[in-house]
Amino acid sequence: MRAHDTVFRFPLWTKPGIPARMTKRSSWTSLLLAVIAVGLLSGCSYFHRKEADQTESTLAAAGFQVKLADTPKRQAGLAKFHARKLVSGTHDGRLTYFYADPDYCKCLYYGDQQAYGRYRQLAIQQRVAQEQVDAAEMNEETAMDWGMWGPFW
Repeated sequence: MRAHDTVFRFPLWTKPGIPARMTKRSSWTSLLLAVIAVGLLSGCSYFHRKEADQTESTLAAAGFQVKLADTPKRQAGLAKFHARKLVSGTHDGRLTYFYADPDYCKCLYYGDQQAYGRYRQLAIQQRVAQEQVDAAEMNEETAMDWGMWGPFW
């Protein structure tokens, strides 16, 4: 093998000692894996967004006030809170509850003890309602006549 053979290879994705088709195939495999990873991560983001939307609508229904982080100073202040977690603290000498969402709405929800109590009640009602829906769906599937489809095993 001469020196110029290793410098001027064609196609460019080939490597010495490895057939060109194997290197090209591994490039396609890497690309496919990257696309799958991005798809999975965006799917996770969808569920986080849905959960945040549900929590925020419950907070608003319970009487929490909302302030948008529409200035750099407010955005910096928002970063000091735990993201999408309801936490308590004192503000002007009173117990106040805070929920910061720096990712989606870029806002801060805040409320007093009464609003927090209403939030807890609404969250419990939503959980019970979801459990009833889940139970109804399971009963519907159990009651379905699978006999006409025959055994699946």
